[in-house]
Amino acid sequence: MTASPSVNWQWENAIAGSAAGMVTVSFSHPLDVVRTRFQVNDGRISNLPTYKHTPHALFNIARTEGFRGLYAGFYPAVLGSTVSWGLYFYFYSKAKQRYLGSREELTPGLHLASAAEAGALVCLCTNPIWLVKTRLQLQTPQQHTQPYSGFHGAIRTILKEEGWRALYKGLVPGLFLQVTHGAIQFTAYEELRKAFVNYRSEDGETNMSSDNLLSSVDYATLGASSKLAAVLVTYPSQVMRARLQQRPNIDGVPRYADSWHVIKETARFEGFRGFYKGITANLLKNVPAASLTFIVYENVLNTLKLARVKD
Repeated sequence: MTASPSVNWQWENAIAGSAAGMVTVSFSHPLDVVRTRFQVNDGRISNLPTYKHTPHALFNIARTEGFRGLYAGFYPAVLGSTVSWGLYFYFYSKAKQRYLGSREELTPGLHLASAAEAGALVCLCTNPIWLVKTRLQLQTPQQHTQPYSGFHGAIRTILKEEGWRALYKGLVPGLFLQVTHGAIQFTAYEELRKAFVNYRSEDGETNMSSDNLLSSVDYATLGASSKLAAVLVTYPSQVMRARLQQRPNIDGVPRYADSWHVIKETARFEGFRGFYKGITANLLKNVPAASLTFIVYENVLNTLKLARVKD
C-alpha cells in the first residue's frame, strides 16, 4: 500500500535530525571545548589558561586535564545537540508545510521564516542545556570555585546559588544566534539544494526523484557551504552568549551584566577581533560537522520515508 501524497513527515524529520546531531557532536566535541575557552578568554581573567592557537589548546588540555578535559560537558552537548536538531528539523518541516499551503514551492523568504521560527522555538527549549555545557567546558584546575559534579549537579547548584533565571543567561544573543544562524544556513542549504537538483535534471536525469538526484558528496558540499555562510555572519553572537553564560566569580558577581555590557567591554579591550575569538576551532568543528549532519539527516530521512511507503 502506497502512502498518500499528503502524508506528513514531521516525525521522520525529528528522528533524522536527532541522529544527525548525535553523530556530529560525538567526534567534534574537543574542538567545541577549545572554541568555548577561546571565546570567553578576554585576556583579563586569571583563572583561565591562555592558548596560542587551536592545536596548542588541544595539546595543553590533553596534557594537563586528560581525556576528561577534552570531553568536558560532553553529556549536555550530546543531549543539547540531539534535542536541538530533533526539534529544529521537526519545527522547520512543520513550518515549511504550513507556509507551503497551496503553493508549488516555497520562496527564499518563506524558507527564511521557517528556519527563523524553528530556531527561536529550539532556543527557548534548550538554553539551560547549553548554559550547563558552557560552564562544564570552562572548568579548569585553576578555578577557585567548587567545581560542578556533572550535568545534574550543575543544575542543582545553579538553581540553589543563582535561581532559575540563571538557566536563561545568554538567551538574548542565543535567540538572535538561533534565529539568524539557522535562517541563513537553511535558506542557503535549500537554495543551493534546489540549484543542484535543477542542474542534475538539466543533465538528463529527469526520471529520478529529487531525493535520488543528489549523492552524499552533494549533501556534504551543501551542508559545508551553508554552514560557512551562517558562521561568518553570526559568530559574534556565539561569543556574547558564551561570555554571559560563564559562572559568576567566587563572590557571586557575574563577569558581564548583559549583552550590551559584553559588546562595550569586548569592543573596548579587544576590538573587532574579540568578537571572532575561537572562530578557527569553530570552523574546524562545524563545517565538517555540518557536512556529516546533512549526510546523516538526508539518508536517514530517505530511509524512513521509503520504509513508510512500503508499509
